Amino acid sequence: MIDGVYQYNITTFGCQMNKNDSERMAAVLELAGFAPVDDPRAADVLILNTCSVRDSAESRIFGRGRDINKWRAKNPNLVVAITGCLPGRDPKGEVKKKMPWVDLYFPNSEMVRLPAMIAEIRPQMIRQKSIFPDSYLSVIPKYSENFRAFVPVQTGCNQFCTYCVVPYSRGREKNRPLAEILSEVRALAEKGVREVHLLGEIVNHYTAPDPENFSENNLFRKNDFARLLFEINNISGIERIHYTAPHPLYMDEEMIAALALPHHMNYLHLPVQSGSDKILAKMNRRHTRAEYLDIIKKIRQVRPGIAIGTDIIVGFCGETEDDFMDTIRLYEECDFDISYPAQYSVRSGTAAAKVFVDDVSEAEKKTRWNRLQAKMEEITEKKNRAYLGKTVSVLVDRWENGECLGNSSEMKLVGFGGDSKYIGQIVSVRIDFADKWILRGEMI
Repeated sequence: MIDGVYQYNITTFGCQMNKNDSERMAAVLELAGFAPVDDPRAADVLILNTCSVRDSAESRIFGRGRDINKWRAKNPNLVVAITGCLPGRDPKGEVKKKMPWVDLYFPNSEMVRLPAMIAEIRPQMIRQKSIFPDSYLSVIPKYSENFRAFVPVQTGCNQFCTYCVVPYSRGREKNRPLAEILSEVRALAEKGVREVHLLGEIVNHYTAPDPENFSENNLFRKNDFARLLFEINNISGIERIHYTAPHPLYMDEEMIAALALPHHMNYLHLPVQSGSDKILAKMNRRHTRAEYLDIIKKIRQVRPGIAIGTDIIVGFCGETEDDFMDTIRLYEECDFDISYPAQYSVRSGTAAAKVFVDDVSEAEKKTRWNRLQAKMEEITEKKNRAYLGKTVSVLVDRWENGECLGNSSEMKLVGFGGDSKYIGQIVSVRIDFADKWILRGEMI
């Protein structure tokens, strides 16, 4: 506490959805009278917003207990809360039993009740009452940047890929009202935000609960997410639009056509997970290798030169060397700009954990990850060198040691000499240096 004001600290693990949830949680706490503090040791309310996608992500949470017990010795009234995906997939509290240092344990969907939960155990901390909406997605976040914002359009998932905990940790798919999304984006544009990232577990499966709010002149008629993209493209001030993560199943003709909308960034992240039909079937991905390749071909016909990224899991149950080589060959054929490879880890409660045997050794998983990573780095560096002499559009998001840094429209990290006044601006940079992780050049 400083000057009679209780302080909070939020540590976020995992994806952009979790980071956006933390921004909304910060807004809830500040409306209840708390102030933020950067140092978790100084907090009166300490929140860990957790990820359950990988076993390693959960292990990091268990390791926090020793530090927290030290901090509590100095501040006996410290409130420790765990939220995010971990409580969502642990409804019976079996995992919570391993963390006796936790006071509050709730999924993000219940964050609007956080002040009331704190009041139950530390009534002195709640000095002002606020009214919150029923849905946490309706809470206006405390945005971490004034030029870029992350806007969720849905949460939860109905796909039930056999390796994935999301349907258990976040529940079934829930879509935000179209009017609410557009209202948030318009307000962001009025505040000077230039770039929005739309978030959803299967974002291109967004289905508007209020379709009557689509404009009559909308170019699209069937895919509600494509229709949403059209609406946001027509909001004055929004210059760059990105979304994550779509599913190949819902990359229909309208979704692909929407890639040509003027403010869409020149990048698409489309997870494939494997290049083997046998493994794709075991993963319940519900698309084949050939179907994925056909989608990539159509995307490049509509938007030549678009950068494409993907997610891949190596070492899934029953994956043979031949299956892995199918993934390598698919990677080469798709000519991805970047990938985010992961080694399969068993997640309790998933279909894979119940039905399949995790029979690829940890050593083999690591070897395959290294081979795929090497292939990715080889292709990424080759593709990046093609930018030499070209000019790219960059949103500057930071300044370090005399260099401005930010992402191009292709989601390439770009650096150039300049000063901090360019943060938040979109500038043109001519590239004269390229390696696999960064492009550098001169602002023109």
